[in-house]
Amino acid sequence: MKIGILTQPLHNNYGGLLQAYALKEVLQSLGHEVIIINRQSKKVSTFRKFGSVLKSILIGRTIAPTFLMNESFKEEISRETRRFRVKYIPNLSQLITDNEDMHNLSNMGFDAYVVGSDQCWRPRYSPNIRNYFLDFAINDNRVKRIAYAASFGVSHWEFTNEDTAACSELLNKFNAISVREDSAIDLIKNKLGRDDAIHVLDPTMLLNKEHYNDLVESENAPASPGNLNVYVLDKTPEKDKLVRQIEAKLQLKAFQVLPVKRLNEQKVTKVNIEDFVYPYPAAWIRGFQDAKFVVTDSFHGTVFSILHNVPFIVIGNIERGLSRFQSLLKMFGLEDRLITDVDTIKIEYFTDKKIDWVRVNKILDQEREKSLEFLKKGLQIDLLN
Repeated sequence: MKIGILTQPLHNNYGGLLQAYALKEVLQSLGHEVIIINRQSKKVSTFRKFGSVLKSILIGRTIAPTFLMNESFKEEISRETRRFRVKYIPNLSQLITDNEDMHNLSNMGFDAYVVGSDQCWRPRYSPNIRNYFLDFAINDNRVKRIAYAASFGVSHWEFTNEDTAACSELLNKFNAISVREDSAIDLIKNKLGRDDAIHVLDPTMLLNKEHYNDLVESENAPASPGNLNVYVLDKTPEKDKLVRQIEAKLQLKAFQVLPVKRLNEQKVTKVNIEDFVYPYPAAWIRGFQDAKFVVTDSFHGTVFSILHNVPFIVIGNIERGLSRFQSLLKMFGLEDRLITDVDTIKIEYFTDKKIDWVRVNKILDQEREKSLEFLKKGLQIDLLN
């Protein structure tokens, strides 16, 4: 079967890259031909960028640091993540930046589309939310339509009334629906009119840690420069203080696998651009192998801590979507590893309390089997039709 995966645009986000890689790997292992649909937002002219920035300032919206960046600088800071993508996710469609080209996908002869994962159903993150409900294939009754671990990212509804109506109609044509957060089951039932969605694992958890270990070994990723892995996307002085406290308590050495400098900290120039380059993803995975403890505010930082059986604290990130963390941790009975107020926690609770990894791994095996069965069943072709 020829399958097109429709996921979030692949850029520098490690979780985004690895969930696409993992889903591709699993579908290929089941004997399918897999192509990632390279849906991106259209590049904006300088004049329109200025207008967007002005509008954002007036309404108080945050401006992404990369929005005004020189295109050659964007290419350079993405050098290592792009190298990973070219090697491990090579089968991409042509670049698509508009709805007309999405409709032309019918010419590629796909037998099925799999939509997922990584907040692909969150309007603010998707180039066109209706594309992610397969509006371009609405008249193609031949293809299978599967949602695998599709995520809204949040537990409240962010769609416009118009998009809600359109996406409800489109979702009605899906053959099978699964979601990454348990809260999404109610959203789909109450807002989109389907009551058959099931809760499955994030694609990265479909692969076992040995698979990732083999990838790291094949890439000769160097040892990490410490053993307290700090994967924090939104830095604050309070989070820095927490890291120092854990470092002292456990006698560990903090390190991070991220650019030396953040894009919102300093302007990128030809002189300092190397400081902004994202490290190679195999080094990011190696960071969890080498860690004795993890501090993170990232969903996939939490996922890879669980996969590698590393004790962790996850700092809830409300703006990026808190329900993702709650759902994941509840699945494994690890809700107590989530904090939202850095200033009031007792770090001894997290550093001294042991996680029952035998129980966690047993749940992981069961959920992996359930999730793989969903994919296999959803992609079966009824030869009588």
